[in-house]
Amino acid sequence: MKNEHRIENFLYQEAGLLDQPNLDQWVTLFTEDGHYWMPAAENQSDPLNHISHVYDDRVMMEIRRRNFVHPRASSKDWSIRCSHLIGNIRVGHQSANGDICVTSNQHVVVWYRDEQRVYAYRGTHILVPDSSEDEFKIRQKRVDLINPEAPQCSLIIYL
Repeated sequence: MKNEHRIENFLYQEAGLLDQPNLDQWVTLFTEDGHYWMPAAENQSDPLNHISHVYDDRVMMEIRRRNFVHPRASSKDWSIRCSHLIGNIRVGHQSANGDICVTSNQHVVVWYRDEQRVYAYRGTHILVPDSSEDEFKIRQKRVDLINPEAPQCSLIIYL
């Protein structure tokens, strides 16, 4: 299978895990030094010196995952349903260290607490081919909402 098709399938696999939601499996898609970043401003260049909606390293993702799946978590009081629609996938060139930059447009509908929320964003994945080059790991996922400065409802699940 061509590299572009494998990357598309990987993005669909990730979306499927978030749609279920299956954070146990989703977290394993990230490298040990992986990050999930949702800037709070358009064209934000730095997650460390500016406020972000979310900037999680692998440890924080694990904490959120554990809290999400805990039997007494408040998130268990309501069902969570998600639907990702992915389009305009663009595969960039491989960097010198082998990382691949992939961008896509995504629309996500989240049903939670009897309320439907719609999020639209441009996603940027920095992917690392694994040793067999049949799979990938995410070094960074950046979620640039189309309205990052707008008040956001509490996010119960990663987008």
